[in-house]
Amino acid sequence: MKKLVIGILAHVDAGKTTLSESMLFLSGKIRKLGRVDNKDAYLDTYELEKARGITIFSKQALLEIDDTEVTILDTPGHVDFSAEMERTLQVLDYAILVISGADGVQGHTKTLWRLLESYKIPVFIFINKMDQNGTDQKGLMRALKKQLGESCVSFADDDHIEFQEQIALCDEGLMEQYLEYGKIDDLELKIAINKRKVFPCFFGSALKLQGIEAFMKALSKHTVREPYPEDFSAKVYKISRDDQGNRLTHMKITGGYLKVKDSITSKAGDEKINQIRIYSGEKYEAINEVEAGTVCAVVGPTQTIAGEVIGENHDQITPILEPVLSYRIVLPEGYDPRLLLPKLRQLEEESPEFKFNWHEELKEIQTQIMGEVQLEILQSLVKSRFGVDINFDAGHIVYKETIVNSVEGVGHFEPLRHYAEVHLLLEPGERGSGLTFELNCSEDELSRNWQRLVLTHLHEKPHRGVLAGSNITDIKVTLVNGRAHNKHTEGGDFREATYRAVRQGLMQAESVLLEPYYSFHIELPEKMVGRVMTDVEKMMGTCEIVHTDGEMSLVKGRAPVATMKNYQKEVIAYTKGEGRLFATLDGYGSCHNSEEVIAQIAYDLERDFDNPTSSVFCAHGTGFIVPWDEVSNYMHVENFLKDTHENMKEEHTDFSDDHQLTDDQKQWMSLEEIDAIINNTAFANQGRKSMWKRNKTSRESYSEPTRFVGKQMETKEEYLLVDGYNIIFAWPELKALSDVGLDSARAKLLDILSNYQSIRRCEIIVVFDAYRVEGRREEVIKYQNISVVFTSESQTADLYIEKFAHQNQSKYRVIVATSDGLQQMIIRGAGAGLLSARELKEAVEVAEEKLRETTKELSAKKPNSLEDVLTTEEKNNLNKLINK
Repeated sequence: MKKLVIGILAHVDAGKTTLSESMLFLSGKIRKLGRVDNKDAYLDTYELEKARGITIFSKQALLEIDDTEVTILDTPGHVDFSAEMERTLQVLDYAILVISGADGVQGHTKTLWRLLESYKIPVFIFINKMDQNGTDQKGLMRALKKQLGESCVSFADDDHIEFQEQIALCDEGLMEQYLEYGKIDDLELKIAINKRKVFPCFFGSALKLQGIEAFMKALSKHTVREPYPEDFSAKVYKISRDDQGNRLTHMKITGGYLKVKDSITSKAGDEKINQIRIYSGEKYEAINEVEAGTVCAVVGPTQTIAGEVIGENHDQITPILEPVLSYRIVLPEGYDPRLLLPKLRQLEEESPEFKFNWHEELKEIQTQIMGEVQLEILQSLVKSRFGVDINFDAGHIVYKETIVNSVEGVGHFEPLRHYAEVHLLLEPGERGSGLTFELNCSEDELSRNWQRLVLTHLHEKPHRGVLAGSNITDIKVTLVNGRAHNKHTEGGDFREATYRAVRQGLMQAESVLLEPYYSFHIELPEKMVGRVMTDVEKMMGTCEIVHTDGEMSLVKGRAPVATMKNYQKEVIAYTKGEGRLFATLDGYGSCHNSEEVIAQIAYDLERDFDNPTSSVFCAHGTGFIVPWDEVSNYMHVENFLKDTHENMKEEHTDFSDDHQLTDDQKQWMSLEEIDAIINNTAFANQGRKSMWKRNKTSRESYSEPTRFVGKQMETKEEYLLVDGYNIIFAWPELKALSDVGLDSARAKLLDILSNYQSIRRCEIIVVFDAYRVEGRREEVIKYQNISVVFTSESQTADLYIEKFAHQNQSKYRVIVATSDGLQQMIIRGAGAGLLSARELKEAVEVAEEKLRETTKELSAKKPNSLEDVLTTEEKNNLNKLINK
């Protein structure tokens, strides 16, 4: 039997729970059709849901349609509980989007549509309440195509030729099949729906059971079951507790099987499964084993969290919707808030949209929520679960911060017998992208296990900005460098260094305060439009009239939550109940009154001891604090962005005619004066070679008019940078030679490139790694007509080449020869040309062949006697001398 997990989503009051009841009733799962307004709906089991007539917590129900076993997940429709709905999306095979035929596509409907697109979930659309007067099926289809997309197709008459044509227009492959065969194959249609190329639309009335049976049969007919891997994996979407207080982990099995007494590995470690339950409404069945594709609740794990992925087949999903309002919890007089906090953590675990923060200085608890309806729910839950009456203050907006320029943050943590240094590149991200973390750090600089630990510390907590202490967002954070100590580094050291690097970077950056925005539409009498547009302008928002029919108008726009959060009451008041406002969260934007907000919050970053901006260094056995703006003077690893800044300075420098450079101008290469000769390097560990010229120091090399540094030229010279060891191990003949001795392979490569240079007439620089040699400093030497670089202890050939290419691609035509895939991507980003090891070999062979042909031609023209090269006059003079 085919197994499917289908979620039902809708704007509030669209009839979502009523549709669930109708499907359960027609499938025979329930004998009596419940109703929300009668407070006897099968899936609204909590007293609060019955009292309010809304779904607050997602529920599960099982039903069978023909040969398909369907797990229905009924989700909250109210915008304040969108986070609960979003958590279910990651476990869905398909979604049913319910739209009210009387209201059409509303604001929150579009939010749901965008979420379904983000999670790549195939969608069936059910337009409900078609029994009400004034509903127009054709008009609704036009609206759906306009607002949700042309791939929305009515399945009301799926055996008509017009239906086949509509399906064919959704995808090029479907069009080709239709043109060839005159119809769309059923299997191809199923696949198209599954791949979100077609969105089937159905019409009916859930309350009167109109069109429901046909809709259910279409669900069974037009869906496919995705294959699952054999290895066990699961997605946790919800945590709850039963009446006996047992902790339940709700999950979907996404691979393999799960049995009672099995152990699963969550973030907190291994935990045993004591019981497996399959819920339907309030009731459940305990079973011993579940297979992939099943949604279940397990008893046993105590550390799992909603949104967690167990196993290795899936990536962790970061929620898109976030709370935007914050309130202080007011407790009964004499009640210690620290006694309530652990109880509230239970609620936060079950409903992560309730975020509770403890402020040590104020000795108070604050909660962040999506909307004011949640306050009533939270108040009721705390009373019923823990017997405590709580209230809330007036509340305030949850602000965020971002940056608008790229900076490098450095964090150093080195008290006695501890050591860690972290360099993070902070770059502005796209609006709404949140925080993203990446690695761009050589394992030669920092081993892979330390790099992963830094990423863990970046992920493990929200990071506060420096303007108002708000969480940062829309920033790309990349680990670019770091250093550990073989003996003294511990895991906690990198936590301290990572946090300090983030904050030190933020102190340097240009930060911007962000506030949440509503996307809204207002339906109201036409004569009131002027009032609305004036109000929106005062609220620092924007709007436009999108429709008017002479009586009612529709105004859409965007405005800050801070200015618009109570506007609903005003609309109802001045329109005398005729107007309606629908608002949905639309992400964050620049704060309209940032200076006022920052002054009001009065965040003192120097007193934020949990988020220090300074670093800790050690000297003479004692640790000492270095302020954020002086860290660069003490850090142990070279600054990643330093070269970029110095290169910009060099572009504005006029070199003298003899091209002599000052010491400051030479710093772009990061060369130190080196007096060691080649015999003291790893290259000469097999003895001195007579073919090498005297080894020069870096200063000597650069005091000559060499072409390593930029000369102002009318045309671009060509530089070929060769990753020496990469080429040696990529060319079979050199690799074989390296097995005998690496010196031999190097010498052979240099001879080949020296010959190539004499033909090609470009500047050739061959770079060899010497970073593993302790104390090694960078050295430049001349070998015949090419230049050879041996990198320093702290530098790889890759880094040297990247730096040279980045700094000189605007002055020279730089070509890099390497077969390192990552290196090639970086070089392309720097704007330089590329040659793979194979292409370089081919270029050398072609050049050598041309040289041989030229030599052969010259040999053929070689004179055989003196007379062959003398002119006629010279021959005559020569004959006169001979005759004498």
